Amino acid sequence: MNIIPYNTKHKDAFKHLNIEWLETYFYVEPYDLEVLSKPETYIINKGGYIFFAQHNDEIVGTVALMPTAVNGVLELTKMAVSPQARGLGIGQKLMEHCIAFAKAENLSKLILYSNTILENAIHIYKKWGFIEIPVEENASYERANIKMEKIINHK
Repeated sequence: MNIIPYNTKHKDAFKHLNIEWLETYFYVEPYDLEVLSKPETYIINKGGYIFFAQHNDEIVGTVALMPTAVNGVLELTKMAVSPQARGLGIGQKLMEHCIAFAKAENLSKLILYSNTILENAIHIYKKWGFIEIPVEENASYERANIKMEKIINHK
């Protein structure tokens, strides 16, 4: 399995993987659909990154690092793994890649928003050193009831 950077030819996989995940656990919010339909506009062109997990020439997972209002802080978001590939450690590999990327880019921290019903995901985030912090009142997602951060480099 390889982790590869964003390429326009994988744009549909980014959208499909995330919509499948959202529909399984929650529902697709209008903001989700907008971002997933236009990843270049909302992520890449704003200084963000999208990575894909590729296994046997098939895209089986994805994750994005979106810019935030704070310089040196990216939001880890839009992580999804295809149902057929779950349990193979792909989410772990994507997380490992994002943290290594953040260190290489000398970022100060990564943040993420999630929901506490996703116990496995919260467990993984904690395993990778994310700690819970307060969720602001105007969070981008209605489903977000937990916010976490991982300090990468002390500035």
